[in-house]
Amino acid sequence: MAFNIVVKRIYEPAQASDGQRVLVDRVWPRGMTKEKAALTLWLKDIAPSDALRKWFDHQPERWEEFQRRYESELADRQEPLRELASLLEHGRVTLLYGAHEERYNNAVALADYLQEKA
Repeated sequence: MAFNIVVKRIYEPAQASDGQRVLVDRVWPRGMTKEKAALTLWLKDIAPSDALRKWFDHQPERWEEFQRRYESELADRQEPLRELASLLEHGRVTLLYGAHEERYNNAVALADYLQEKA
């Protein structure tokens, strides 16, 4: 079963087609208001550890190793994964991130992980 997951930068305007909007960053995005974010849930416990986030630093050459390490961290985060899975049972979920980097970020890695485990 494939999940209906979309990944979007939180600074893009919220749309009805987003479904449930879940911020998956540990840190609140700079300059973003709660009203504009239009979140269903802020799931900061599913984000990579600060140490892993800082090590990765959105460097493409570290992407594969980042994904491997993040997947290892996710193995210890069953409760936030269950929360996210519960939302996915009800339709589209948009994973939101604050980084400038659109291709190499934790929301993309999380979406890949979820699709792989589905």
